[in-house]
Amino acid sequence: MRPTSAIVLAFAASTLAQDQIPLVDKLKGWFSQATAAVSSAVPSAPAPVEASRAKVAESVQHPLTLENWKDTLTVDPTVSAPATQDWLVFVTGANATCYGFCGNATKAWNTSLPFLAAKSNAPKFAVVDCDAEPILCNSWSVGPPSLYYFQIPKPLADQSAPAATVRYQTLNRTSTTVDTFKALVLDGGFDSIEPYEGLFHPFNGQLQEYQLAVPFAYVMWAFSKMPSWLPMILISFVSRSFM
Repeated sequence: MRPTSAIVLAFAASTLAQDQIPLVDKLKGWFSQATAAVSSAVPSAPAPVEASRAKVAESVQHPLTLENWKDTLTVDPTVSAPATQDWLVFVTGANATCYGFCGNATKAWNTSLPFLAAKSNAPKFAVVDCDAEPILCNSWSVGPPSLYYFQIPKPLADQSAPAATVRYQTLNRTSTTVDTFKALVLDGGFDSIEPYEGLFHPFNGQLQEYQLAVPFAYVMWAFSKMPSWLPMILISFVSRSFM
């Protein structure tokens, strides 16, 4: 067979194979290529914009630790009682506590902070990184990403004060957006959430009252660091001792 004939036959076979591909599949392929080209030509957000958002977030919020959170979440001492200070605490994490999926919620939080801070009678803002502060997060029994809304009353002259009102909202790791925070804070979404009054209330829960929150947190942290096979061995030893 001549080389020219072989080329003609190969071209014919290729054309026949292309004819077997449905038109819808061809259109999908063309559309995917066009979408990829547009996405590569128009980046989602320049790096300087993301850096400026993070800078704004850093300037308006207080990082909380196990040592400073009680001194930070307070009422302005210059305000006369009775008075209440609102605090929004964003709970985030990284690989250890959020398995690397908190980036979307953290980005939305940083972007929304300028809008939230511009609100009249805006709350104060704080952030807890559960990777850096696992004991604090365990003492509150809270996981990332989530949002705490505190309403903290100023003590009266006799040092008596009503209990702090605490509302808590978990956040979706993938679908949280700026609108999520706007709906909760600016549109009154937190008002529809029942205040939390249970065992792990950061200010007035039974664990805090009896100073058991931090010991409990260390126990839970130790369990989280324990290898999965160790509890089975311990159970085996206990069961054998009973036998």
